[in-house]
Amino acid sequence: MKSSIGEMAARFGLETHVLRHWEDVGLLLPERDGAGRRRYGEADLVRIAVILRSKAAGMSLDQIAVLLDAGAADRHAVLAAHIADLDRRMAEMQLSREMTEHALSCRAHDIATCPRFRERVADMLAGGTFGL
Repeated sequence: MKSSIGEMAARFGLETHVLRHWEDVGLLLPERDGAGRRRYGEADLVRIAVILRSKAAGMSLDQIAVLLDAGAADRHAVLAAHIADLDRRMAEMQLSREMTEHALSCRAHDIATCPRFRERVADMLAGGTFGL
């Protein structure tokens, strides 16, 4: 069964203009009925889910377009770069988790004065990259 743009937007908690924008940039291509209204099918449903999951993982719409285009010439390079970015962000998140866990159990009133806590940011104090 085909769904309207309103039904599809409601299903995913989106505004209809988001689906229209994704159509404008080529990520979606829903069928049209005799009156020109968008009719979304199962394939569109899957594409929307992929777009949302990819955005949640930090991909740009341009990267998602490559992901969804098996014939894109630079597909491999774009996806490999995204994996490298995910690995970097996961490593930063792990460091942040360790720092937060230490802060949770640390007895220091001012966490910035704790020597063990300061070790968690030593790389940044030494001029390391900030990952921002």
